[in-house]
Amino acid sequence: MSYLNIKKLQILDKKKKLVDINLEVKDSTALIGQSGSGKSLTLKSILNMLPSNLKSDYEVDSDFELSRENVGFVPQNPFTSLSPMTKIEKQFFCSSSKKLELLKLVGLESWVLNRFPTQLSGGQLQRVVIAISLSTNAKLLLLDEPTTALDNKSKKTILELLEHLQEKLDILLLFVTHDIHSIKEICKKIVIIKDGLIVEKGDTKHILENPSSSYTKQLLESTFENKDFRK
Repeated sequence: MSYLNIKKLQILDKKKKLVDINLEVKDSTALIGQSGSGKSLTLKSILNMLPSNLKSDYEVDSDFELSRENVGFVPQNPFTSLSPMTKIEKQFFCSSSKKLELLKLVGLESWVLNRFPTQLSGGQLQRVVIAISLSTNAKLLLLDEPTTALDNKSKKTILELLEHLQEKLDILLLFVTHDIHSIKEICKKIVIIKDGLIVEKGDTKHILENPSSSYTKQLLESTFENKDFRK
């Protein structure tokens, strides 16, 4: 499996650095921090979606190319990420045979293509979004709290699906999430970010059982239900 090693990622406004980190993604990695810690800015930088008032500077020290074809994005809320007035079939940008192949990959059948998003459940919609994100044969999936808008049953199903896809397709996963259960089940590595800087990173199991940073301990002691931890 190829891997992504961002040797330097800096995000700046006119006055200061908002983010200054390095980030290595091998198989599955979680990026965790409070609101304003820099998680969302990091994702937007990788996606080249930063607002015009911010500047991004990064160096990639690996054979992984950060391009539109190589990177897929799964947003937080499947209910708002698709056009409600457009049938699912028209929201894919690939051949008909590829659409059917992708739907099968995420456990959906062809009838879904003829439905509007409002006719599908949250779990079905998130499967569609994941399928669309893979339509360019992406090698890296960026996931922005992909289970937040789902009920517990759908959460479990989506997490199991992502784990299956990671192994089957040999792709990289980078989660931004507040859901500690997602981290424990899916992510082998964890990165803790605070005020745009990394305070701790390493094996998920080790950090969850033996956090060295007081900030990490604070995050782990919280219920992760407080809205301050969700963005």
